Amino acid sequence: MSERQGLRADSTHFTLDGAPFRILGGSIHYFRVPRAYWRDRLLKLKACGLNTLTTYVPWNLHEPERGVYLFQEELDLEAYIRLAGELGLWMILRPGPYICAEWDLGGLPSWLLQDKKMKLRTTYSGFTSAVNSYFDKLIPRITPLQYKKGGPVIAVQVENEYGSYAKDEQYMSFIKEALLSRGISELLLTSDNHDGLKCGGVDGVLQTVNLQKLTFGDVPHLAELQPQKPLMVMEYWSGWFDVWGKPHHVFSAQEMISIVRELLDRGISINFYMFHGGTSFGFMNGAVDLGTYKPQTSSYDYDAPLTESGDYTTKYHLLRSLLSTYSNEPISEPPAVQSRRAYEPVAVTHYISLWESLQCAETVSAMNLTITFFLSLLYFPQKWNTNEGICLNIPTSKSGSNCGRQNS
Repeated sequence: MSERQGLRADSTHFTLDGAPFRILGGSIHYFRVPRAYWRDRLLKLKACGLNTLTTYVPWNLHEPERGVYLFQEELDLEAYIRLAGELGLWMILRPGPYICAEWDLGGLPSWLLQDKKMKLRTTYSGFTSAVNSYFDKLIPRITPLQYKKGGPVIAVQVENEYGSYAKDEQYMSFIKEALLSRGISELLLTSDNHDGLKCGGVDGVLQTVNLQKLTFGDVPHLAELQPQKPLMVMEYWSGWFDVWGKPHHVFSAQEMISIVRELLDRGISINFYMFHGGTSFGFMNGAVDLGTYKPQTSSYDYDAPLTESGDYTTKYHLLRSLLSTYSNEPISEPPAVQSRRAYEPVAVTHYISLWESLQCAETVSAMNLTITFFLSLLYFPQKWNTNEGICLNIPTSKSGSNCGRQNS
């Protein structure tokens, strides 16, 4: 039996197993959506007329402490990929190691900064060694799920918007080889905004562009840099992220539909970032600092087609109507609207005072322990499903106080 050909970019149009193929994708991050809702959100994505799911992979959640790897329960990436395949969706993975995503340190683990000479996103040996160790654990989980091996993964992105950083000319080649040498054999992509395209590429890897409006010539610029290749908008920004103290961003549904229609009429592949944003749990929301520090909200609603809580919007219904006209087959009916429930009051039995926790911030290791504890509560709740008390003892250099407490 001949090997499946996978996604190819040999001409001006993509092919999948030799047949013409257009990527109609949507981004939903598994780590921003409770696992109990994964199926609902992916069914809604498919029912909108999309054929591909995309997600980042956050290094700082999967390796919260050096050498400690978490890939279970809410962080079960393999289960998420398999679910996409089960529902008839293709998958594009964006494993970083840097992901941006309005996520703390762009998904890079904070323990990297214990190295006072650290140079993030470069070929500095301290960084590449950490990436190699992480990829040794991550990539073998992905390779069996590639298209050529019967899985849904049709493409993998190399790093993320590196053209906007571009501190090391050898770095992108290092990341590319780190993927290939561990068995990634599907199509490789990069993703950059207009200005980043010039420095964000790497030999043998398809470039894609990120945009929201067509007034800046991003698509012609990509076509000029990469002639006779398929054009793809890896991030079509369906809205925008919010920062504390500013109004919620809203991008007109009618304007979005007009732009998307033009892209589709030109034969361009597209991925909606975000299709469903969800929530940045566990103090993992990022920040913007372009002269003024602006922390992002924990809500990652993004004014996306699905709200933070997964509800339909006018944007969803208009997009579904548009995409149905570009589909060769009838698209599935959207799942029923989620029911609402009034919950009984919850008695807080375990807590930690902010002021007490600040005493624990005197050393990096203590703060990492605090953050790891909170993340374990969020992503591994059954671990703490007990009637026994939780006592979190964190050593400090001065007070030696107990930094966790249980109500009596």
